[in-house]
Amino acid sequence: MLTSNEYTNKILQGDCIEVMKNLPDKSVDIIFADPPYNLQLKNELYRPNQTRVDGVFDEWDKFESMETYDIFTQAWLKECKRVLKDSGTIWVIGSYHNIFRVGAIMQNLGLWFLNDIIWVKTNPMPNFKGTRFNNAHETLIWASKNKNSSYTFHYKALKVFNDDLQMRSDWHIPICGGEERIKVNGQKAHSTQKPAELLYRVILSSSNPNDLILDPFNGSGTTAAVAKRLGRNYIGIEKESDYIKITEERLKKIIPLEKNLLEHPIQKPQTKVPFGNLIEKGFIKIGESLYSNNFQKTAKVLADASLTWGENVGSIHKISALMLNKPNNNGWKFWYVERENQKILIDDLRQDYIKKFINPNEQIQYQDEKVKKTIKINKALEMENYLKKIIEDAKNKQPELVENEVPTI
Repeated sequence: MLTSNEYTNKILQGDCIEVMKNLPDKSVDIIFADPPYNLQLKNELYRPNQTRVDGVFDEWDKFESMETYDIFTQAWLKECKRVLKDSGTIWVIGSYHNIFRVGAIMQNLGLWFLNDIIWVKTNPMPNFKGTRFNNAHETLIWASKNKNSSYTFHYKALKVFNDDLQMRSDWHIPICGGEERIKVNGQKAHSTQKPAELLYRVILSSSNPNDLILDPFNGSGTTAAVAKRLGRNYIGIEKESDYIKITEERLKKIIPLEKNLLEHPIQKPQTKVPFGNLIEKGFIKIGESLYSNNFQKTAKVLADASLTWGENVGSIHKISALMLNKPNNNGWKFWYVERENQKILIDDLRQDYIKKFINPNEQIQYQDEKVKKTIKINKALEMENYLKKIIEDAKNKQPELVENEVPTI
């Protein structure tokens, strides 16, 4: 059995089934599998201008029969389920040639379908013979380990990603081309290289920084490359040494994003703090006035945390909604108080309350950082004064030194 150091952030060479047997049970957080499609292509394809279509004719995509393909599929999926954590998920991509067979085997093994995602290719390869519909999509199956598994899904982050609309199960992404397409001697290095955008969305939606992502069919290394960029760990498994070399060269060029850019703060639930709590702790004073942003509207705070505005009495939300002639409104983002001739949003006071009374560790950390910064500034000032003294002493001892010959601080 391999140790963590032997497989984490490594591209392992060999048959994926045999290699996975050396991985510990429940060791990976997410799996992305792009298995052979078993396209069953027998003859070369040509465009109307008689140029050859660079299709999938690789030996790794050929199987003796459907039964042989099913046995292979069951074997690698069984190992995937074993190494997947109980809280993990697996993604499998395929075309109409194989995805239905793969999906049936996944269900037979007890994997629980969460979604099927349609990758709509915005620039698909045409159907040159004109005998079928243009094949413009592939299907991804997203599944958890079983029906009752908990799993990672960054719903809110994906909604923001999609301009505040729910992320749908149809993803419009172009096929890999241009500079992204890896080539060797002018030819495609891998016949089924997936676009980085596709893996970006998969990994961003269903994993966290430092999670371990397994790709049992590494190919040109797109999964590993995107995982590294997004601060995840990876395992790639690949038979062909040429593909391993391509992947390793590709990974050398990847610079991981800074950790603070990979957080999902929008996923964190807002801490509930009633307006009355701010009154109890003196953040808001009974009888003081709250103001709108332009100071044109004002209301007075009562002891029970309600506001009065003319003859109207209600919560910070209700009174702000009445002022705006709206059915509802977020009073935390509407009302300001005046402190030392400056206006302060009451939501900022709520955050101060949270730091002081609900998450005191954050306040302590903030104060520690503030103290450390002050110490650094003081040390810098001490050093500056020390150097100035040395220079002054040097001037007194050697008055012939001219001013511009003495370094300044």
